[in-house]
Amino acid sequence: MAFNAFPTIDQCASVGREKHTVVADMDGTLLRGRSSFPYFALVAYEVGGVLRLLFLLLASPIAGLLYYFVSESAGIQVLIFSSFAGMKVSDIESVARAVLPKFYSSDIHPESWRVFSSCGKRCVLTANPRIMVEAFLKDLLGVDMVVGTEIATYRGRATGFVRRPGVLVGDKKADGLRKAFGEAQPEIGLGDRHTDFPFMAMCKEGYIVPPKPHVRAFPSKKLPKPIIFHDGRLVQKPTPLMALLIVLWVPIGFILACLRIAAGALLPMPLVYYAFWALGVRVTVKGTPPPPAKKSTGQSGVLFVCSHRTLLDPIFLSTALGRPIPAVTYSVSRLSEFISPIKTVRLTRDRANDASMIKKLLEEGDLAICPEGTTCREPFLLRFSALFAELTDQLVPVAMVNRMSMFHGTAARGWKGMDPFYFFMNPSPAYEVTFLNKLPLELTCGSGKSSHEVANYIQRVIAATLSYECTNFTRKDKYKALAGNDGTVVGKPSYTPNKVMGC
Repeated sequence: MAFNAFPTIDQCASVGREKHTVVADMDGTLLRGRSSFPYFALVAYEVGGVLRLLFLLLASPIAGLLYYFVSESAGIQVLIFSSFAGMKVSDIESVARAVLPKFYSSDIHPESWRVFSSCGKRCVLTANPRIMVEAFLKDLLGVDMVVGTEIATYRGRATGFVRRPGVLVGDKKADGLRKAFGEAQPEIGLGDRHTDFPFMAMCKEGYIVPPKPHVRAFPSKKLPKPIIFHDGRLVQKPTPLMALLIVLWVPIGFILACLRIAAGALLPMPLVYYAFWALGVRVTVKGTPPPPAKKSTGQSGVLFVCSHRTLLDPIFLSTALGRPIPAVTYSVSRLSEFISPIKTVRLTRDRANDASMIKKLLEEGDLAICPEGTTCREPFLLRFSALFAELTDQLVPVAMVNRMSMFHGTAARGWKGMDPFYFFMNPSPAYEVTFLNKLPLELTCGSGKSSHEVANYIQRVIAATLSYECTNFTRKDKYKALAGNDGTVVGKPSYTPNKVMGC
């Protein structure tokens, strides 16, 4: 069947489709990108690390040759084997739920989404492994049915092969559609290549999505359910070139990270700012911080109330002040505590004990706290715990922002001891520390305000400074969405069916 046998997507009306069924391909149709390599690379790196990513890179030329000159199915099978072989199915599912949606949602084709979202019943028919795409499609896009390639497993691990009928391309897509809908005929079929024609011909209307690499993606914040929480170490989508750069940079970046961490841990705090600049770490300080508390006058310490971006927030606060500021934390790894240049005190989650501990620390001097209890990467602030507001009226809000070009310095999955290393492995990471005005006494608990009013006010002030949005989400919400636990112990994921991730 000729390519021009179907009209283009821009000719498809999207009004009055509420009772219609749409069936769409994924790569090149619902998504702008025609290649699924970046998403296989994300699974490879997040589950198997840099060596698995290297293996995928070495296999990708073979996959490309097979895809373009032998068969589409054979090329995809090579990608599946290179990425999945030997992996735990639960790990693949975890990445599919916590990592991939962020990247998928930033690549939605605007014309395809206009038509797809206008229909009452939505189905996606894809050659991608169903395990990779189902969480994103159902939880964030409201897709009713996902028909994709099924991977073969053995004792909870992927073998790297696929189950019958094999990779869904060409006539196998049409068979999958027939099996899913029986004799019913969907109203709209959307595809982007000749191997989509068989299933498109089974629909009442078929439309082609022509390749337009420069078309702007549909804004992810306008999707039905925006992403607030997401996980994974990679900042950018790992295209083949980016994946190669990551593989080459990791050994260099790790050595550089060790140097930066050693400089922060061993040098006097007044010199750390300059050492960081010499090693490519940019620290920008805004606002006027208060002077240190004077013990001789019986003055109580100031409590710096910080927004939470990484576990390094208190360290960069200390760098900006030029003096070490102790910090109270919910949970950090033993390694992070060992290499930290400042004193860290663990909160017990017992309200009375924690309040007593914080009061004693404030009697000794200034203190830093991140009342969100966990980090958030997106421009949102989580709910502020109100405990800190009850303990002192000397409150200074601090807005923290960081920039990373290659690796995220936080993760809900995996070992948290690597968080500082990943942050400092970025070629030129940056932190911006903004000191806001000290809270007036009339806005504190000492003047009759409730602790929740004070906490909410500080949250709003920091959010306004950063142009962020306030939310009521908590630490437990984040870890249940991303890791299937409450963030205190590593357990087996226990996802609730159809639970929306990070929304």
